[in-house]
Amino acid sequence: MAGPRVIVVGAGPAGVRCAQTLVEAGLRPIVIDEGRRDGGQIYRRQPEGFKRSHATLYGSEAAKAQALHSAFDALRAHIDYRPETLAWNVAAGRLHVVQGTRTDALPYDALVVCSGATDRLMPIDGWNLAGCYSLGGAQIALKSQAVSIGARVAFVGSGPLLYLVASQYLKAGARVEAVLDTSPFALRLRALPQLAARPGLLFKGLALVAALRRARVPLLSGVTPLRIDGSAERGVEGIVVRDARGDTQSFACDAVALGHHLRPETQLAELAGCAFEFDGATRQWLPQFDPDGRSSVRGVYLAGDGARLLGADGAEDSGRLAALAVLGDLGRAVAPLRVSALRRRLATMQRFRLGLAKAFPWPHVQAAALPDEAIVCRCECISAGELRRTVRELGGNELNRAKAFSRVGMGRCQGRYCGPAAAEVVAHAASIPIEQVGRLRAQAPVKPLPIAALEVTE
Repeated sequence: MAGPRVIVVGAGPAGVRCAQTLVEAGLRPIVIDEGRRDGGQIYRRQPEGFKRSHATLYGSEAAKAQALHSAFDALRAHIDYRPETLAWNVAAGRLHVVQGTRTDALPYDALVVCSGATDRLMPIDGWNLAGCYSLGGAQIALKSQAVSIGARVAFVGSGPLLYLVASQYLKAGARVEAVLDTSPFALRLRALPQLAARPGLLFKGLALVAALRRARVPLLSGVTPLRIDGSAERGVEGIVVRDARGDTQSFACDAVALGHHLRPETQLAELAGCAFEFDGATRQWLPQFDPDGRSSVRGVYLAGDGARLLGADGAEDSGRLAALAVLGDLGRAVAPLRVSALRRRLATMQRFRLGLAKAFPWPHVQAAALPDEAIVCRCECISAGELRRTVRELGGNELNRAKAFSRVGMGRCQGRYCGPAAAEVVAHAASIPIEQVGRLRAQAPVKPLPIAALEVTE
């Protein structure tokens, strides 16, 4: 008799540890991975044939990356691994996937969604110029293609990823023109009691900043980005900010990496019917789940950054915990002490998460200050002024209504990059709390599919 069918979506830290725990219990899970190789974004593996060392690629995280890669390599013979496969819908107890032009609808007894996170972006006037990348995009270029996004790169945003990617570029030999942080330095001091919950990570963050200072990279805190200069013909040529003292400063560059921490990829959870709740600390809607990763939908479990942003260590532990929840719900023996230990570690990481939200807040006030001509939705070229007119003239006070009127969020990214900022623009124009604006509803397919794809049902 065949065993239960368990599907894990994602082969990053959460997905790998989840699959490993399931294999240890005698199961053979299906692992769906959109990437070409395992590792997720943070531990993204270089293409076959590239010979850079783990230390070169991952710096202070090299040992953890190598451990995760080795664990996955040991799992390969014991799982049904499907790389370069997009999970694009969840409906009626089936996960819909596409690999190349072949689609399948996979039934499951348990589905563990380890979908990871993407950059959370606040637009700047001019961010639609060629040469402006997300922090994650800049990191992918360095890890997967071994190239810099420009000869002179400015890093703008807030959060640990800002300093990590800037440090990685510096180590790779790129010229880092400036690191421009929108969060005031005083907020980091106020958040220290919560950040001290994970002293090792706190120390690593301080070490990254120290390395940038030793290299004489300009580091500014509490800045307000004003515009990215350049032209359609030449792309990015510089960035202008107002510093904490109110003075205007300009930095010449030919590329900008932009990002304000990360946002969970929640589309699959929403398509599966999971309930959501508003997280006031980060001003966004997040899926609900119990301490072990069970969502509000029976048989659907959430783990890793796609549920809550707890870092790579937290993703690994939440992946293990979700797997134990699956095993317990399938009637398999689970060690209570192991569950308790994982819960305690995740509680510590949750405290650290809230500290990061306090130290590096999402700069929502910048949405109100965007000039009308600034582009908010790059896919559909929707400006802040168009969104404001949608609210004031057409009554588009709810984000999906604003989408219907303006096409914001209808492009290739499906609102991943413009949605958070668009909600803030709508909230300010309508003079209502952000939670009343709602969130863009997920729709299948969550990413574009090849037109040649044919649906095949098992």
